[in-house]
Amino acid sequence: MALDLVPVWATIMALAVFMYVLLDGFDLGVGILYPLAPSTDARTLMMTSVAPVWDGNETWLVMGGAGLFAAFPVAFAILMPALYFPILLLLLGLIFRGVAFEFRMKARRSRSRTGWSAAFFFGSLVAAFAQGLILGNYIHGFEVADARYAGTSWDWMKPFALITGLGVIAGYALLGATWLVLKTEGELQVWARRMSLIALWATAAFIVAVSAYSPFVHERVYERWFTAINWLWLAPLPLATAALFALAHRALKRARSQVGPFLAALGIFALCYLGLGISLFPYVVPHVLTLHEAAAVPQAQAFLLIGTLLLLPVILGYTGWSYWVFRGKVTQALGYH
Repeated sequence: MALDLVPVWATIMALAVFMYVLLDGFDLGVGILYPLAPSTDARTLMMTSVAPVWDGNETWLVMGGAGLFAAFPVAFAILMPALYFPILLLLLGLIFRGVAFEFRMKARRSRSRTGWSAAFFFGSLVAAFAQGLILGNYIHGFEVADARYAGTSWDWMKPFALITGLGVIAGYALLGATWLVLKTEGELQVWARRMSLIALWATAAFIVAVSAYSPFVHERVYERWFTAINWLWLAPLPLATAALFALAHRALKRARSQVGPFLAALGIFALCYLGLGISLFPYVVPHVLTLHEAAAVPQAQAFLLIGTLLLLPVILGYTGWSYWVFRGKVTQALGYH
């Protein structure tokens, strides 16, 4: 009997997406908050706080997309045309954000610097909103016939997806603000605490809205959460999320707490991600194709897994090492490179 590698690939894919959301989420959040910064020097510090790590964070996005194409080609063939425009917006946003990092730091004229600052903000905002659109449509599901996408190019414009788009913006702003609490000091850190509290309440409101809406998107999601047995087992998840919100609020009110708010924000995202997995498992194309139905042949999975298992520790090691090297507070004396 051939070894079933689908659970292995599902775990790798889940890890890649989760790492991307957490790591690229906070630097997108910094970009979203960028125009609200108290001064020009504060904006420079904000960009400096994420400059050494932002490009490495996007490695996980590449890994997630490549893994989907390689291990679940049927799902890739359905999701790409269904989400063509949101994915295009995501890539354009990331391109603008990435270019702005390089050119703003090197711009000598104030007009050029202002233009690249706008690109940094709008690129971050568009990328975050596009990810929310992708998430909302993924939860909602797709029109599929004969293992092919049967909808139109504009089916992604759903009210639920627009809500999740705004929710992701609020959530990333929370990650970005708490990251600045961790990495900065003085006036900028005080400002970041205020922004963190605002983003915390906005994120809570959107989580409640999405959680209340999503069970009615499809009957399988409703049954997963509200059958007589399941709700007893799953009740600790929203309770733990509420507890993390309370801990984050308390930590933000304490001037000495600098690591706590960021860790609490990461925990909130982790529990939301777990809730998403519970709602949709075992479907990779909700609510049509399961992981096994969309998977590549076992021989292809095994061949691709060899390279992936060699590469994954390298990515994890590089990520951990980069954050260790650039640990500590950022100051005006630090440059981009």
